[in-house]
Amino acid sequence: MKNEGFDPAEIAELKAECNAEGQNYIVVEDEDGMSNSGEFAHIQFVGKHDGAEVIYDAVISTLRLNHSSLVFEEAEERMKKAYPNYVEVDRRKANYKMTEDMELMLEEIIEELEEEEVIKVSEFLDIDEDFEYGIGLDVSLNVEEITDEVVTKFVNDFNAGTLKLDNTLYSFTSEEE
Repeated sequence: MKNEGFDPAEIAELKAECNAEGQNYIVVEDEDGMSNSGEFAHIQFVGKHDGAEVIYDAVISTLRLNHSSLVFEEAEERMKKAYPNYVEVDRRKANYKMTEDMELMLEEIIEELEEEEVIKVSEFLDIDEDFEYGIGLDVSLNVEEITDEVVTKFVNDFNAGTLKLDNTLYSFTSEEE
């Protein structure tokens, strides 16, 4: 099966879309309901790989979002040990109800993980060359918000080969509602 993200016609079409938007990337509207919020953006842009143009399909998130996802995953692992009948969020049926004890325990575990800074994260860029469309990028940046300016700078730096990632380890706490 041919990867259409390497097809010159697809690349030309994406370049035209970018020009029409006046940006070096386009925003991809995801079907799964994940909207391009301030903490997350799904984009496509044209760059070079092995000397040839290719479409990069990138998901960019804030480091805070990456941290909270990892904290939640760890909390779910601990919940499964404490409550064998606990069902992970992505495996629940529509009628699944957590007990009040379980809800409180989950909140407690999350708080504990954050307070003890069990999970630490740093900026990263994962490249997936076996992606279904072009080359996939998973990126996490230590910014408050994923804005047009942040994305434009990322694409420019990535394409220029000047992208510098901060390898400092960070830990975050949930913001109270």
